[in-house]
Amino acid sequence: MLKQVLEVYELLDNAFVDGYKVAELLKSRGLQNINLKTVKGEKGATDFIKVNINGSEGKSKKGNAPTIGIIGRLGGIGARPERIGMVSDADGAVTAVSCALKLADMKNNGDILKGDVIIATHICPNAATAPHEPVPFMGSPVDMAEMNRHEVDPDMDAVLSIDTTRGNRIINHKGFAITPTVKEGCILKVSDDLLDLMEWTTGKPPRVCPVTMQDITPYGNGLYHLNSIMQPCTATDSPVVGIAITAETAVPGCVTGANHEVDIENAARYCIEVAKTFTEGKCKFYDEDEFNKIVKLYGQMNTYKLCPINRGHY
Repeated sequence: MLKQVLEVYELLDNAFVDGYKVAELLKSRGLQNINLKTVKGEKGATDFIKVNINGSEGKSKKGNAPTIGIIGRLGGIGARPERIGMVSDADGAVTAVSCALKLADMKNNGDILKGDVIIATHICPNAATAPHEPVPFMGSPVDMAEMNRHEVDPDMDAVLSIDTTRGNRIINHKGFAITPTVKEGCILKVSDDLLDLMEWTTGKPPRVCPVTMQDITPYGNGLYHLNSIMQPCTATDSPVVGIAITAETAVPGCVTGANHEVDIENAARYCIEVAKTFTEGKCKFYDEDEFNKIVKLYGQMNTYKLCPINRGHY
């Protein structure tokens, strides 16, 4: 799906792009169930876009096939006027929109997934930068709780959260990595099904990005976070897995010229394969019996949750 990635990259690498231009592209390929909302914060505004791609037996058609969510996490796709061009942090949005475009093209060609796919991200070409160690991050016009309200959907039975994860010394690999599954405050074992799919789509040994208790707590609590990749887990009880787009060195999220289209394509193609198998009921994000045993032995782990779970649509 490199074609779709390049098409989306060229669209988003623009000082004048907004969510409405993204929606126009997706509608031109046949997608109609698109929600847009401009949200203003203390540091500017951004356009949240959510796309629901109906499956042949999905909830949208009164079917029983599970729904997967694909969320592109980022502060902004650009840091104008401080920086010219697309920033490293933009990969989450590029990947998510590329997935939507690919699914649209697949649908037009007769390949329809069994379950629904909900894809969400936000489009901001002029976000501010933010201090972070070991390298600066991108800031955001709105806070994380606001992002979760617009990107996490209650119909998502599982979530893939895509985020540029180059600004660290924890995962030193160029490409992408997956995180352990997080559900209701529990960091669970890495899904074997997801590892299998990663091996098959990349042709290489799987890479796993570690997460800590700090990473699965809400932003704004004063604790160190690797980045925002696991923040959807603070707003849903569904299992969340991070798709971390990575590098061999620590790369600031606010630098330009650091996006690698082939890495984005690998991550996006992986997300499509996960969506296919999960909505067919052939891919598990976690072992239900083991999760229930954890809760029975040690109780609920999500009592610290500060972000209200998103119970409705906007």
